[in-house]
Amino acid sequence: MKSSNPVFSRWGANRDAAPAGAHTRHPVGATAGGRPADDYLTNPYAPAAGAGPDAGARTAGTAITMDDVVVRTATTLGTAVLTAVLSWLLLPVDEANIGRSYGIAVGAALIAFVLSLVQAFRRAPAPALILGYAAFEGVFLGVISSATSTYIAPGVVVQAVLGTFAVSAGVLIAYRMRWIRVDRRFAGFVASAATGFLLLLAADLLFSAFGAGHGLGFHSGGLGILFGVIGILLGAAFLALDFKQVEDAVAYGAPREEAWLAAFGLTMTLVWIYLQVLQVLSILNSDN
Repeated sequence: MKSSNPVFSRWGANRDAAPAGAHTRHPVGATAGGRPADDYLTNPYAPAAGAGPDAGARTAGTAITMDDVVVRTATTLGTAVLTAVLSWLLLPVDEANIGRSYGIAVGAALIAFVLSLVQAFRRAPAPALILGYAAFEGVFLGVISSATSTYIAPGVVVQAVLGTFAVSAGVLIAYRMRWIRVDRRFAGFVASAATGFLLLLAADLLFSAFGAGHGLGFHSGGLGILFGVIGILLGAAFLALDFKQVEDAVAYGAPREEAWLAAFGLTMTLVWIYLQVLQVLSILNSDN
């Protein structure tokens, strides 16, 4: 099953491209080699046919672990947080510097977007690209957060950070307790919902660009709150899919370097959730 997160989707594509001899078939819902049951028909990381009895021993020390994912995710998120704090302090959004700050933020966002696309379409993770994405994304987040706190809703950034943690913790608990059934149907539904959401965002940008004021109204009032809540729910669904992808990678013995892909995808999802929470809280606080 592939995640709706583009990074994890690429990860899944890499696994689907594994040599035919590298697959070990087992029934759906059954366990193989002590691994948890899921909806995979094959183990894309099994030693290739004819690799020899010591193939598993050779690869055991290079397989991904949950600790690898945690360390690399903390490194990636830490980079984003550090650059966000520095940009908040060094690029103040005030009357004297607002133009420069917004210009740097837009440039950083574009660079982060390009780096994310390059990494998403690579067959192997590149830590330099991933950390570069996190750094430039942090610059963008720092300026946007500073502007929101200064001109729209003072104190809302702390609330948004806490809200992001709350959503993430809730999804993790629901996933670990198996309250969320992450299967192919779930992934298909999330992919369809995300496609519709992004099409509406694109339409909103087009209306705004061609002089329709606030576009379709997705960033203010009740409609903005509704749209933001839907965005948060989509982010939560992405996060559940990401957790599933990481769990499967660990269970099936993915290469250790793919922990960087996990960190990259999780960071993208958490940034998305933060921005949606920030939008909802900003509208609520500005209305008050």
